[in-house]
Amino acid sequence: MWHGPTRPAKTTATHTHWLKVWGPGLIVMLADTDAGCLITAAQSGTQWGYTMILPQLLLIPILYMAQEMTVRLGIVTHKGHGELIREHFGVGWAWLSAGTLAISAVGALLTEFVGVAGVGELFGISKWITIPIATVLLVGIAFSGSYHRVEKIGVVIGLAELAFIIAVVMIRPSFTQMAQGLVTIPWRHSSYIYLVAANVGAVIMPWMIFYQQGAVVDKHLQPSALPKERHDTFVGTLMTQGIMLIFVIAFAATVGHADHPQVLSTVGDLAHALSPFIGSMPAKVLIGASMLGGALVAALVVALAGTWGIMEVLNWKHSLNEPLNRKNAGFYIMYTLAHVIGAVLVLANFDLVNIAVAVEVMNALLLPIVLGFLLLLEARVLPEQYRMHGWYKWLVTVLCWIVMIFGLYMVGPIMSWW
Repeated sequence: MWHGPTRPAKTTATHTHWLKVWGPGLIVMLADTDAGCLITAAQSGTQWGYTMILPQLLLIPILYMAQEMTVRLGIVTHKGHGELIREHFGVGWAWLSAGTLAISAVGALLTEFVGVAGVGELFGISKWITIPIATVLLVGIAFSGSYHRVEKIGVVIGLAELAFIIAVVMIRPSFTQMAQGLVTIPWRHSSYIYLVAANVGAVIMPWMIFYQQGAVVDKHLQPSALPKERHDTFVGTLMTQGIMLIFVIAFAATVGHADHPQVLSTVGDLAHALSPFIGSMPAKVLIGASMLGGALVAALVVALAGTWGIMEVLNWKHSLNEPLNRKNAGFYIMYTLAHVIGAVLVLANFDLVNIAVAVEVMNALLLPIVLGFLLLLEARVLPEQYRMHGWYKWLVTVLCWIVMIFGLYMVGPIMSWW
């Protein structure tokens, strides 16, 4: 019987060396802080200053608990999220989940390619150069014939997000003001609640659940690896929320003090806002490195999550551990098409604002479905000793419901703006 993270299952030395186990949690969490999330964090700090620190801290346990469930489901059953939904709830529900996931994934890819284009434009490089290069890189990584290799490359790329720590050191925020912000909650202001909801909706993306469960399966992890994979997920959670926090703090300490806070919606807006405080070139380099790292690793993870989800529903072969052949051609073709479609749409200058809004609505609507299935699968599929019990089960359930409610709350304001 498992009550929570304080009582992990016993482990042996076999297949549990942390270098062999760690990775799925790190890469999916680094992907969570993609271009859109970092812009949201920057805007939060700009509009509401240090009062946005507390929500980021409170999201740490929620994010960890949700992703930890995917770890247990994947490692114990050796099946992906879409496959479990198909087997236990039917093909119809599986197609609903995977279909909306696919649309959401393509939409998210648009955001990442826009982020890549924005970073290039900071340095005067056309999107007709940066986006094709990024597309070839991302497709080429998946064709390496090894999940381990893909994972390592993705983590290394994602770690570029940590470059922004240098910006916070240069800015030297006030610890006294940060402490005051921690105990200030302007809950009466609708704009504050809206931004909190935006941050909650951004912290658990539907594709994260599909990706991490598929990743631990593709990595062939055994139940003995559960404790170390939980550690991997927890460290990744601290890392992703730490990155969100440094963006909130950096912009709260600078443009957040302005009488009329700026509206930040692009990579260029972020760099321009910080330039007066740390210099034009440092702002471009640090914003560029963070955004590019987040956008690339998110594009890799999002495309894989969407492709895995559809392949699981179709019951087709979908492993990164095999080179391209006739049996797995569908997997590689769909993964490639996801990137190509995203790149073409960005290069063709479609109405990306409306597309991005539609994707936000899709994520908000999909989140209750995905988290609902996650809770049901955890209770129905796992053997008794691997399920949640007692107070921990109720805590996780309540927190997941809070996230689902915040996700649905976002639909109204987004649709009215659209």
